[in-house]
Amino acid sequence: MIPIERVADNLEAPALDVRSYRVIRLPNKLEALLVHDPETDKASASVNVNVGSFSDADDMPGMAHAVEHLLFMGTKKFPKENAYNQYLTAHSGYSNAYTAATETNYFFEVSASSASSSSNLTNGSTTSPLYGALDHFAQFFIAPLFLSSTLDRELKAVDSENKKNLQSDNWRLSQLSKSLSNPKHPYHHFSTGNLETLRDEPRKRGVDVREEFMKFHDKHYSANRMKLVVLGTESLDELESWVGDLFSDVQNKDLPQNRWDEVQPYSDKEVLTQIFAKPVMDTRLLDIYFPYQDEENLYETQPSRYISHLIGHEGPGSILAYIKAKGWANGLSSGAMPICPGSAFFTVSIRLTEDGLREYKEVVKAVFQYISLLKDTPPQQWIVEELKGMAEVDFRFKEKTPASSFTSRLSSIMQKPLPREWLLSGSSLIRKFDSEAITKALSFLRTDNFRLTIVSQEFPGNWNQKEKWYGTEYRAEPIPSDFAKAICRAAENTARDRPSELHLPHKNEFIPTKLTVEKREVEEPLKSPKLIRNDDGVRTWWKKDDRFWVPKANVLLVMRNPLVTATPANAVKSMLYCELVKDALVEYSYDAEIAGLVYDLGSSSVGLDVDVGGYNDKMSVLLEKVLVSMRDLVVKPDRFKIVKERLLRGYRNWDFQQPFRQVGDFTRWLGSEKGWINEQYLAELPHLTPEDISTFYPQLLRQIHIETLVHGNMYKEDALRITDLIESTLKARALPQSQWQVRRNLILPEGSNYTYERTLGDPANVNHCIEYYLYVGSIADHPLRAKLLLLGQMTDEPGFDQLRTKEQLGYIVFTGARMAATTMGYRVIIQSEHPTSYLEQRINAFLAFFSESLAAMSDEEFESHKQSLINKRLEKLKNLEQESTRFWNHISGEYFDFLQLEKDVAYLRPLTKNDLVEFFEHYIHPTSPARAKLSIHMIAQSSPKAVGGNISSVEQKEKVVGLVGKYLTSFGVQVDADQLNQRFENVDVAGGDQISIVEAISMYLASDVALPADKKKDIIDQAKQLLATVLPSLGIEVTPVIDVTSNLPEAPPVQATTYIENVHEYKARLEASSGARPVTDLSEFEDTEPKL
Repeated sequence: MIPIERVADNLEAPALDVRSYRVIRLPNKLEALLVHDPETDKASASVNVNVGSFSDADDMPGMAHAVEHLLFMGTKKFPKENAYNQYLTAHSGYSNAYTAATETNYFFEVSASSASSSSNLTNGSTTSPLYGALDHFAQFFIAPLFLSSTLDRELKAVDSENKKNLQSDNWRLSQLSKSLSNPKHPYHHFSTGNLETLRDEPRKRGVDVREEFMKFHDKHYSANRMKLVVLGTESLDELESWVGDLFSDVQNKDLPQNRWDEVQPYSDKEVLTQIFAKPVMDTRLLDIYFPYQDEENLYETQPSRYISHLIGHEGPGSILAYIKAKGWANGLSSGAMPICPGSAFFTVSIRLTEDGLREYKEVVKAVFQYISLLKDTPPQQWIVEELKGMAEVDFRFKEKTPASSFTSRLSSIMQKPLPREWLLSGSSLIRKFDSEAITKALSFLRTDNFRLTIVSQEFPGNWNQKEKWYGTEYRAEPIPSDFAKAICRAAENTARDRPSELHLPHKNEFIPTKLTVEKREVEEPLKSPKLIRNDDGVRTWWKKDDRFWVPKANVLLVMRNPLVTATPANAVKSMLYCELVKDALVEYSYDAEIAGLVYDLGSSSVGLDVDVGGYNDKMSVLLEKVLVSMRDLVVKPDRFKIVKERLLRGYRNWDFQQPFRQVGDFTRWLGSEKGWINEQYLAELPHLTPEDISTFYPQLLRQIHIETLVHGNMYKEDALRITDLIESTLKARALPQSQWQVRRNLILPEGSNYTYERTLGDPANVNHCIEYYLYVGSIADHPLRAKLLLLGQMTDEPGFDQLRTKEQLGYIVFTGARMAATTMGYRVIIQSEHPTSYLEQRINAFLAFFSESLAAMSDEEFESHKQSLINKRLEKLKNLEQESTRFWNHISGEYFDFLQLEKDVAYLRPLTKNDLVEFFEHYIHPTSPARAKLSIHMIAQSSPKAVGGNISSVEQKEKVVGLVGKYLTSFGVQVDADQLNQRFENVDVAGGDQISIVEAISMYLASDVALPADKKKDIIDQAKQLLATVLPSLGIEVTPVIDVTSNLPEAPPVQATTYIENVHEYKARLEASSGARPVTDLSEFEDTEPKL
């Protein structure tokens, strides 16, 4: 028996928490938090290793990230590269991981029940899916293989992940901050890595990259640096036994905690500078970075929360209220930003208006004037008590999150120096008021201790440098002396000099005081809300919470009116109206937000949507204020200009999103009888005036049908009072049902094959994207729906394994069911540098290949997939928000199919393999004459031709032959230029004929140089990889070639596609589906009882 130390078993936990906890330490010093949850249907585990990108070698950035990828690719005990993910998929599970600065976090989720399969045995003693998953998982840290056969593929996955982020401003600006930091501190590193840093450059230096990754794992992965969290239904004793059995073989190297105390991210050279950065999207930001103290050991007082609460406040007296009234800003956030043990920043980030950009110096001065207010005013105990009290309420009534979110977060928290009894509460609760700690924290916010970053596409326009890794244009310079002096004067302001508009906030009237919940014994929670009012003007749905017993509620409301989206112009006016209401409410609603009560307002295809959620005590007060603001909005020209410009930038920025985030909008648009897309909104917005909104919005509210759901800690009478409040405030006429919008989708006819092509708007994006959609039928057809869902479950892991892992088509790969308003289908999404025509071909190949796999599938494996899907469909709700969302989806979808999940399971259970084979051959197989397909091709502007410029075919061949010669020389081959040119004489280099290029190199090495076969093979293998990069850089479009020896599935011949040139004509040719309608007579939900 392994001696296991029990460190803690009495953890401070939320009031409603039924879990039990134990912290243990194994003899190898691996520390683990065990969690017994008798109610969970999902088990999970996470390992957090105290090593991340800060430990990368300077000459191989991205090493920690690459090692994270490679650990998934087989272990000594489970050598099959996708064994882990196959196991998880078969047991309703999944996995993921992330690499941060000082930690790498691995986690998985799996069914807690052994019912998920009859083949769970990993050892002979247990059938728990959790035990089997832990067995696979532990081997990552005991004996990973770093299979050489997977190395290039996973490095390409890392490279693809990096390319996915190249046009993301979040990544670009973050890296710019790092690249312009102290080069002696690892914050300076490029953390993601790419093929150049992880493979090509090291190999040029003669480095065995696989060996380097293994050395990194060996050097940094140690049991004493690992924190493990395991959550399951098993007892703590059983979990302890499993962890001891499975993780004791993780080697302990007694490594110290990773720290960089001798150096800071900013030296004297980096502070008192201003950086002007040009973003991809049209955004305007002002960021102030103050080098700050590490607060890891200040967990009882957390002084930065006091400072960020006040600097980031949005109510009267705040920085934001002041600069917003000046027309300079739209938003502000602030807070401590931990970098690593010993280092942190305190940041203030402000979203500027056009005027604010011009006046950015005044905005900076306003921030320092407010800081001077905080330094002049002794730390206020009442403010800390307010924060402390609200934190206690939030922790007391904290609800469950998904199992893997919990384990991943807790394993990271375990790296902090918290008392183990406070692992659950330590980062949430403020335990005492410490005036000195706050004063010391404020001392870091000085005029000699900050750096500015100003982000704009237009200002100042004289960027003179490019950041190395992402190519961000920027200019860096010392803060001008006159500006620096003005900041110092602002920071020295006394109460007499300071603008009177800047002051501390008032006491928060939204802090909840009534937190009682009447908990009753319930045999089984209700699966649907009750319909407690149903007349011409209103439908009110209500359910008193009978699952979670928290003092919270959600009110969701739609005001039906067909005018809202009748035209693109109306849709834009509706959105602008909602944004103006929210803009007017910022100061008022902020107190509610920090007191755990939030609202949202928006427009949808059927009307205006209002959501209010959080602690129910003061909910009706906030709802009434929102409704009154909607009813009485005064459209002020100055705010209209700012809000309109913000919305305009949003529409313009849409084109600069990741392609996979854009493609779905076109699929929805082409599948909808009526709907609009971004470019149509963008065409309307510039023409709108304040008067347009002032005259339009009363029409929206004049005649409506109100449908609302009241769910949570509210009685029937409360729900009816809320309905009366909505009615009495808006005083609208009832909208007859005959005028309600009918939700319909278009039906793709059998045998159709359509393709719609769009060129991406971002000229610098290198990724294409495809959504390959196969229409199946009505969403209300339960037998068909069950088959589609099962197909999605069955292709999830093989699709990822084939299209991403093996073929390396791209980092973004999705397969599965796509549900629309009234129809459904099967889809595959891939974002890739490969042309969309090639992606389409590879999807066809995968589907044909899967058809063979399905036919050969054993009955046992088929039943395992069925059970795994059933487990997912019946997964327990985690919190009130999830249940509210589920109810509202059924209500707003207008099918009112509250028992949909149970019906899915009922139709899944009798399905046979033959049923699914028939379904697949009819609806999915590429050669099926009956299938109906629509492909959306998003095509990047950055084609090889655009990148290469106008290079002639002769020049292209000369450059390729010259590069091949240099490449061969680097391997010690004596190159005869004339002979090499002769081998390329009949090769179509400009046409991208890779096979012939490789053959020419091979013939030259074999015949002209007489190189040994083994050395020739190494050179040829690496030459293929080199060509994939070199040819596109010279403007040569390359269609990848399937190597006949690669065992990749072949694509079957398919019918020719019809390109959609005119969307109106395309839609006119198609029939529309039946509209959404209740699956059950609504009278069955009516509640005629007078009370609860």
